[in-house]
Amino acid sequence: MPMSLLILVAAIQGLTEFLPVSSSGHLVLIPIVTNFAYQGRAIDVAAHVGTLIAVAVYLRAEIIAILCALLRRSHGDKHNARLGIMLVMATFPVMFAGYIVNYANWRWLDMVHTLAIANLVFAAILWGADKMPVIQHDLKAIGWRHALVIGAAQICALVPGASRSGVTMSAARFLGLDRVTAARFSLLLSLPTIAGAGLLKTIDLVNSGDAGLGSDGVIVAVLSALLAWLAIRWMMGWLAVASFKIFVYYRLALGGLLLLALIQGWIAPSIT
Repeated sequence: MPMSLLILVAAIQGLTEFLPVSSSGHLVLIPIVTNFAYQGRAIDVAAHVGTLIAVAVYLRAEIIAILCALLRRSHGDKHNARLGIMLVMATFPVMFAGYIVNYANWRWLDMVHTLAIANLVFAAILWGADKMPVIQHDLKAIGWRHALVIGAAQICALVPGASRSGVTMSAARFLGLDRVTAARFSLLLSLPTIAGAGLLKTIDLVNSGDAGLGSDGVIVAVLSALLAWLAIRWMMGWLAVASFKIFVYYRLALGGLLLLALIQGWIAPSIT
């Protein structure tokens, strides 16, 4: 596989996975706007493994605290134990829906129109959510209502262009969480979600007899991990002092450009 394609896939996945701009919505554009063919599911899995490593490293202190609390090794740490339970609760809806979508054959999910419209619609939702007043500033405020609402919203991320990070942060902001807390909960929630999606893809690869990754997979995983870690650090620093506007403007521009390209016949209407 060309090194330039591996770098492109790793860069897109790493830089966009945790930003509210949809990594999958960018990855599917590679064969549409370049001369490269689809990189294959094995490379997709490698890219997701890389981003999973990145967020695990970034949140290592929180992850260890949550696991210790859940395993009763940190007595009296009710906050982290409760947060761990909330993360599990918020993950169930998308796991169930993702299993169905993974084996469904819904053609509208493979259309560039869907990708374009999703960018426009969820950009508007992110903009509206960011206008909401801040009520809570701490992950300790995450409760059953937050977990259920954010978990249900995460199902929307199964639509190309919706953005898992975008919908979870939007839901959290609508519930009154501040930007940094919303982003942090979204990052924590990405761990079981990405791991679950990766497991489904890995099972498909094993069943199809194409489970080997080789050196190409290692390159993509390492680059994705490094770039994702840098993107997370930048995003958290940005949200501490600024709003989601930059992401809203970008997604509106991307959605509008895709619709224009479709109308002008510059790109094919199907993702696959």
